[in-house]
Amino acid sequence: MNDTRTFAPVPHQAARPGAPMGLREALLRRYSLPTPQSIIATWSERARFRWALAQMAKDNPHLIDDIGLTSWQVEEEIAKRFWEE
Repeated sequence: MNDTRTFAPVPHQAARPGAPMGLREALLRRYSLPTPQSIIATWSERARFRWALAQMAKDNPHLIDDIGLTSWQVEEEIAKRFWEE
């Protein structure tokens, strides 16, 4: 009995986390532009963080010292716009 089956690599295996990727894929991932959805998510996260920081500074100013920030640093961070890092 002669088995002539061949086993070809499965294309989805390369997409596994931790699977080695080629140089081209690595460069595309590293230098690809962010999607509008990821930009909006980042902006939203920054806005929520700054809102929470402002609330903490107003309600419990002693907690600002606990996280290692000065009141000047907190005011500077709160004053930033949502698109600023």
